[in-house]
Amino acid sequence: MLQIESLNQFYGESHTLWDLDIGFAEGECTCVMGRNGVGKTTLMGCIMGLLPIRSGRMTFQGEDLARLPAERRAGLGIGYVPQGRQIFPLLTVEENLRIGLPARRDRSRQIPRFIFELFPVLEQMRGRRGGDLSGGQQQQLAIGRALVLDPTLLILDEPTEGIQPNIVHEIGDIIRRLMDDLGLTVILVEQKLPFARRVGDRFALLDRGRLKAQGPMADLGEDLVREYLTV
Repeated sequence: MLQIESLNQFYGESHTLWDLDIGFAEGECTCVMGRNGVGKTTLMGCIMGLLPIRSGRMTFQGEDLARLPAERRAGLGIGYVPQGRQIFPLLTVEENLRIGLPARRDRSRQIPRFIFELFPVLEQMRGRRGGDLSGGQQQQLAIGRALVLDPTLLILDEPTEGIQPNIVHEIGDIIRRLMDDLGLTVILVEQKLPFARRVGDRFALLDRGRLKAQGPMADLGEDLVREYLTV
């Protein structure tokens, strides 16, 4: 579904991503993992067009992403939940959700009913400002906002960061439900190993901007965990 080949990215003269080759298969959840500062969020920014790439190719369902401006990528069916949620705190829950509607390919202007079925708290609080929600509720809102555009690929950048355990478990259940019921493909940036093992089908390990290992989640052994994940 999404193929990345020989991707290089720079911040000024600092080389941050080095010749990355990663494929994300349709219908699977791939966990992009590694310690802080190894380039995980940078990679997501490149996929979404928020950061420029120096060289390489990114193709999504045959479309050359590198040639598309950021604002057109959501319209291809890529939903993005950034690190830190980045909801609009002064807008209501409903207004936050409606922001994604113009990117829908079917031009619908109605919030899909299934979002409130996934996250009942959002329907209960649809008139409340986003900034008044708890951290876990804001994360649910951020995921709901990404789902509004009816994506085929959902990118989640550390969705469990700073979230209470019961909501973390619920988010894991929802990710699997979206894949099983809707056929979504998921890219999950995650540092919590138990959560990644529970939710992910495959893993990709980054270290200092380089891909060190990738494969089925069952192949993520303790040797790789010690070398690339354990602080």
